[in-house]
Amino acid sequence: MAAAVAYRNIMRAARVAFEGMTGLQICEAGQSTDHSTGDAPTLLAAQSRIRDEFRSKQALDPKDSTVSEGIEHAMQVAQFLRQNVVQGKKMEGEEKYKLRIHKDTERGDNESIKSSGSGVAGGGCCGGSNKRDKVALV
Repeated sequence: MAAAVAYRNIMRAARVAFEGMTGLQICEAGQSTDHSTGDAPTLLAAQSRIRDEFRSKQALDPKDSTVSEGIEHAMQVAQFLRQNVVQGKKMEGEEKYKLRIHKDTERGDNESIKSSGSGVAGGGCCGGSNKRDKVALV
């Protein structure tokens, strides 16, 4: 049962991450429309890999520790796909990309960067450009 939940979760996460509508879809009016948006080859490859991984573990005993580890791994991958994968498409004639950020995309507040100052470890490039560090080395 937990494996089925993990399987559905990771397949949905792949659709969210790669904008999951590929090929012809039937709209509410009953007409078929082409919704080949997103990254269809990547989505299809991800779905194929997910199926292969789950099938390779299908014959395992549910009490086997590798089963629970595999389920946990699938859940973590699903979370990563939903929160950390963002698609970008280059805008025609511009040096800009339009990002597809969705409701599940993790958005940081950058507080850790703001509070650390310059953000460079050791006070500068290679840790030696800080005046205090030079004095300490002499």
